[in-house]
Amino acid sequence: MEHTKAEQELQLVTFRLANEEYGLPITKVREINRLVPVTKLPQTPSFMEGIINLRGLIIPVIDLRKRFEMSVAAHDDDTRIIIVDISGQIVGVTVDAVTEVARLNTANIEPSPATVAVNSQYIEGVGKIDDRLIILLDIDKVLTNQEELAVKQISG
Repeated sequence: MEHTKAEQELQLVTFRLANEEYGLPITKVREINRLVPVTKLPQTPSFMEGIINLRGLIIPVIDLRKRFEMSVAAHDDDTRIIIVDISGQIVGVTVDAVTEVARLNTANIEPSPATVAVNSQYIEGVGKIDDRLIILLDIDKVLTNQEELAVKQISG
């Protein structure tokens, strides 16, 4: 039986930043970890938290709140580092909390409104699951080409 576009599903890892819920395609997520000590690096962009050692791999960590120019909040027991693939580069992103793995029917995705709190260049659209709105991040656009090169140099 053929599936129409309206029947296609996207699996998302959903997470909170401030009071908003965001989603990343599960295919971009390598793993989710509790917050571990992050080693600060000199002369890196303000949103760059530093680096972590994950089973022998040096992984750069980005604070998404800082990247999106949101107010900075103290990390707590819910804070997580999501290890993602950004254009072939493994990067950690800190989020306030991971909420769930959700299925989203692609028919329930709307284009990004011009008035979202985050720069719309990072947004693929807004998904509707029941009465929730989930901002769908385009993780590959979170770093500029120049920033991607800097991240590659950091992780070797």
